[in-house]
Amino acid sequence: MKRFLPLILIAAIAITAITFRERWLPQPPGSGNYLGYVESDQILLAPPVAGRLAERPLARGDAVKAGAIAFRLADAERQAAAAQARASLAAAQAQYDNLLQGKRPQEIEVIAAQKQTAEASLALAQTNLARARNLAASGTAARAQLDSASATVKQLQAQIDGYNAQLAVAQLGGRDQEQAAARAQMEAAAAALAQAESRLADLTLTVPRDALVDDTYFEPGEWVGAGQPVLALQPDDGLKLVLFIPEAALARATSGTRLSFTCDACPTGLSATLTHVAQRPEYSPPVIYSETARAKLVYRAEARPDQPDSHLRPGLPVEVSPLP
Repeated sequence: MKRFLPLILIAAIAITAITFRERWLPQPPGSGNYLGYVESDQILLAPPVAGRLAERPLARGDAVKAGAIAFRLADAERQAAAAQARASLAAAQAQYDNLLQGKRPQEIEVIAAQKQTAEASLALAQTNLARARNLAASGTAARAQLDSASATVKQLQAQIDGYNAQLAVAQLGGRDQEQAAARAQMEAAAAALAQAESRLADLTLTVPRDALVDDTYFEPGEWVGAGQPVLALQPDDGLKLVLFIPEAALARATSGTRLSFTCDACPTGLSATLTHVAQRPEYSPPVIYSETARAKLVYRAEARPDQPDSHLRPGLPVEVSPLP
């Protein structure tokens, strides 16, 4: 029996080799399914400036909606700068409005009251002037009294003209040059406020798309450098299949082609749409161009699943049916 044991062993190996030769021997070009795996786009959220992490409400595995707060850096200093910029803009706006409106109503009322007093004094002076003229004509009053009464009337008339001019000016705004300067100051204050608010907004980042929190890299209280990722997000629509198409099937690999694929524990009937095929070939393992090795020449391609499926996870191996 021991003499036949090597022969039995050789026979078993031969039978096994014949049975599984399709798996061990190189397949002809374009035959068999394409092997690949599931991959996901990744969004790394990082602040544009350095700072201390004040808040990070998201944790690994959280499903978040677009617009949700991802994290916030400490912003007390920039909050104060924004408040100061808002106050400066309000002051510049008030100064510009004041130049457009002229004097206050109360100031105009004071000038009008002074004008009314001068008008009453003018009426009395005109009466005295008429009396002095009559007395001078009859010879009962000296010429000096007439001249004094006439001078008083002229003085009061000039005073009333002055009040009229003040009222006209009081209702006008500032000079054109003053208004232009105030307007420029207001625009500069508005620009400073926009800059301060932009700097403040840089400290709070939101989720750009519906996604799953894949990983976190900093905890609240830690210092985060500019450009350092705080969160890694996996978008809900970011799953894709990475497959390798043999050279012989490359002509049929066009964007928009629908493919069927399977994976472990996945339901049947899954399909994907081809979105990208690499321009350069790959080799696994590395080989040289030859007639016998061209079957191993493959091109990396990507396809998007046509329907979402909870079984599809990054790194999951898939098997794609050959191109039609």
